[in-house]
Amino acid sequence: MKAQKFDIKGMTCSACSNAVDRTIKKLEGVSEVNVNLLNNSMSIKYDENLLNDENIIEAVQNAGYVASLQEEKKSKVEKKENIALLEINELKQRLFVSLIFALPLFYISMGHMLNWAMPHFFLGAKNGMTFAFTQFLLALPIVFINRKFYTIGFKTLFKGSPNMDSLIAIGTGAAMLYGVYSIYKISYGFSIEDLELVNSFAMDLYFESATIVLTLITFGKYLEAKAKGKTSEAINKLLDLSPKKATLIKDGKELEVAIEDLKVGDIINVRPGESIATDGVIVKGSTNIDESMLTGESLPVSKTINDSVIGASINKNGSIEFKVTKVGSDTVISQIIKLVEEASSSKAPISKLADKISSIFVPTVIVIAIISAIVWLSLGATFEFALSIAIAVLVISCPCALGLATPTAIMVATGRGAANGILIKNAQVLENSHKIDTVVLDKTGTITKGEPELTNIVPESEISKDDLLQIAFSLEKNSEHPLANAIIKKAEELGLKRLEIEDFKALNGLGIEAKIDNKIYYIGNKKLLDSKNIDLKEFEKESINFANSGKTPIFVASSEKILGLIAISDSIKPTSQRAIRELEKKGLEVIMLTGDNTKTANAIAKELNIKKVFAEVLPQDKDRVILELQQSGKKVAFVGDGINDAAALVRADVGIAIGAGTDIAIESANIVLVKSDLLDVLTAIELSSATIKNIKQNLFWAFFYNILGIPLAAGIFYSFLGWKLSPMFAGAAMSLSSVTVVLNALRLRFFKPSIVKVNKDLNIIEGKIIKDKNMTKNLKVDGMSCGHCSGRVEKALKTIEGITNVEIDLATKDVKIEMSKEIDEQVLVDAITNAGYDVI
Repeated sequence: MKAQKFDIKGMTCSACSNAVDRTIKKLEGVSEVNVNLLNNSMSIKYDENLLNDENIIEAVQNAGYVASLQEEKKSKVEKKENIALLEINELKQRLFVSLIFALPLFYISMGHMLNWAMPHFFLGAKNGMTFAFTQFLLALPIVFINRKFYTIGFKTLFKGSPNMDSLIAIGTGAAMLYGVYSIYKISYGFSIEDLELVNSFAMDLYFESATIVLTLITFGKYLEAKAKGKTSEAINKLLDLSPKKATLIKDGKELEVAIEDLKVGDIINVRPGESIATDGVIVKGSTNIDESMLTGESLPVSKTINDSVIGASINKNGSIEFKVTKVGSDTVISQIIKLVEEASSSKAPISKLADKISSIFVPTVIVIAIISAIVWLSLGATFEFALSIAIAVLVISCPCALGLATPTAIMVATGRGAANGILIKNAQVLENSHKIDTVVLDKTGTITKGEPELTNIVPESEISKDDLLQIAFSLEKNSEHPLANAIIKKAEELGLKRLEIEDFKALNGLGIEAKIDNKIYYIGNKKLLDSKNIDLKEFEKESINFANSGKTPIFVASSEKILGLIAISDSIKPTSQRAIRELEKKGLEVIMLTGDNTKTANAIAKELNIKKVFAEVLPQDKDRVILELQQSGKKVAFVGDGINDAAALVRADVGIAIGAGTDIAIESANIVLVKSDLLDVLTAIELSSATIKNIKQNLFWAFFYNILGIPLAAGIFYSFLGWKLSPMFAGAAMSLSSVTVVLNALRLRFFKPSIVKVNKDLNIIEGKIIKDKNMTKNLKVDGMSCGHCSGRVEKALKTIEGITNVEIDLATKDVKIEMSKEIDEQVLVDAITNAGYDVI
C-alpha cells in the first residue's frame, strides 16, 4: 500500500469534502482516505497495482474540484504555500467589490419602497427602463466577482452532489435570468405603450435579491476562511526553529554549511548561545543545553561526551562537538512537525451541522421549486407565473441565514472571549469545548510559573539565612547556570551585597568552587560535597525531603563544614489550585501530562490533589497519550505552553495554549489564554456551551422563515385564499431571517463567566472592587497586534518587583499597571521597550 497526500482546491463546505471522500472511496484499490477541509488536503492509502496518482487527481477533478500532488520532502522540510491565506485574500477582494456595487443597488431598488430620497429619473413607470437597466449593470460585477459560486455549484449539481453553492447558484442565477427577462418585458411594454405592464415588471426585477445574497454569503465564507487559516502557520513556525547553517569540522578546518547538506557521521561544532543543528551525540566537550521547547524540562540539562543532543535545542554554555546521527525528516523536530500535520489532518471539518442539514435541504428545495413550476403550468398558469413561483421558492430557501448562523455567533463569541482574555481561533473549538469531560494539563509553564524560584533557605546553626544567601549569591554571580538566577534574584530583592571572590572554578556537573577572604567555599550538589569529604549531617535528610517535594536542593559549604541548604523549585501559579478544584466541581477529570521527572511531577500532583499523572513523557508520547484517551471515549482538552506540546495541542479535541507560551504552542492551539490563568479554561468551556446553544437557535431561525414560507412561495394557498409570495417578499423574508440570526448572535455579548477571580491585592465581592490597595499608572503602547503581543508586554512588566497586576486593552493600546509601591516610570518604559514595543 502506498500513502500519498494531495492538496485540494475548491472545497467550501463539508458537503464538498464529503463529495471528494465519496468519489475517492469508489476507486478500486483505495483502502483509506481522509479529506481535510481545514487544510484543503487529502491523505490516501491505495494499492499501486490498481491505481496511480494521475487516476486520483482525475477523479477529484471529475467531482468538480482541483487536486495536486504534495511533494515529499526527504532531505529537508520546506514551507508549503498557505492555501488558506490565498483563499482569505480572494474572499476579501470579492467581498470588497461586492459591497461597492451592492450598496447603491440596494438603495436604488428599495428606496422607493422605503420613501428614501431618489433621483427623479428612477421614479415612475416612464423611467422603468432606466430603473431596471441600472440595477442590471450594478449586479453584473457582483455576479462576475462571485462566479465561483456558479462554477462549483453547477459542477457539483451536475455530478449529483449538490451543496450550498448549488442552491446559491440556482437561486441567484434564476433571479438574475428573471431580471433580464423582465427587462425584455419592460421594453416590450414600452413598444406597445402599456405602462401597467412596464410598472409590474419594473417592480419584479430581483437583481437586489440575487446580489445581496451573494454578498452576504461571501461575507460568511470570509469569516469561515479566516478560522481555517492557522494550521500551516504553526508548521511553518516549527520549521523556523531549526538553524539554517551549521559549522562543519572537516580535515581539521571549520566550514559553514547549509543544514540540508549535512550527512550522518559529520562532526559539528557548536558555540555557546548557538542552536543545535540536528540530532547527534557529543564527542568533545561538555555544556548545559536548553531542551525546554522539545522535552518540557524547565531547567537546562548537563551534557557531556556520549550524551545525545536534539536539533533546535540551544547550547547555553560551553563549546561542544557532536557527531550527526539523524538528518532531515528523521530528526526529532521533523517528527514533531509530522505529528502536528497528522493530528491536524484527523480533525473534523469546521461547523458540520449546517452542511449536514443543507445536504438534505438543498436537493429538497430544488425538487420543490421544479415541481411547483410544473404543477402550475399543468394547471394552466402562465409561464411568468410559474417561473415567479419557482424563483420565490428558491430565493426564500437560499441559505443566506444558514451561511451566517454559525460564523456570526462565532464572531460575537470570540469577541466576548477576547474581552475575558480568551482568544478563540476557530469554529470547531466552539462545537467541541462544551463536550469536554477530561482536561489534560502540562506542568511546566502551565500549572507552574516555568521559571526557577528560591523557596527555602536552611542555614547551619552558627550562620544566619542572609549570610548563607550572601555567600551563595557571591559564588553564583559569575555562573551561567539557570539555578543561579533564582539565587541572584532573591539576594538582589533583599538588597544583599556581593562579596569579593577569587579563584573562581566552575565544576561541570557538580557546582562552583571559589575563595572569599582567602577561604574556600563550595556551592553545588551532593556529589560535590561527597568529593570533598564534607559531612552533610542532618542536611542530607532535609535535602531528600526537598527532592521528594519536587524541589532542587543546593548545598553551601566551606572547606571545613557544611553551612546550609538552599531549595529551588518551579513554583505553582497562584490560581492553579483553585482552577483544578473548579474544573473537578464541574465533573471534569483533571490529568497532568509532563516531560519532567516522575518525582517532581508526583510532588506537584500531590500538592494540587491531581489523581492521575503521566511523567517523563516525550513529545511523541504526549500525542499518543491524548490519542489513547480519545480512543477510550473521552473528549479531551489539552492545556500547554511549549513547542513540545504542539502535536498534543492539535491532536486534542480542544487545544488550549498559555498566552505567555511559545509561538508554536499558540499557533497550534484552538484557544489561547492571554492572562495565562488556568481559571480561564473553565470560562472557555462555559462560553462554548453558550455559543453552541446560540448556534442551534440561529439555525432554527435560519430555517423558520424558509420552511414557513416555502408552502406560501409554492402557491399552495393561492387557489383558495389568493395568497401568493412574490420573489420580492421572498427575498425580504430571507433577509429578515438573516437579521434575526445576527440579532440573536449579539446576545452573546452579555455572556459572563461564573467564576469570580480574586486578586490578593484587591477586596472583591461578586466581582465588584470594594477597596483598591494599589497605585495605578496608565501607559499607551504601540506595536501590539495580538494576544501574544499583550502577553509579552504583561510578562515583561510583571518581572518588575512591586507590580501586582497588568491590564491591556488591545483595541485602544492602553496598558493599566497596578503597583504596591511607587515605581519610576522609566523602569516601566524600559521593560516594555526591551520586550520589543514602543511607549507613546
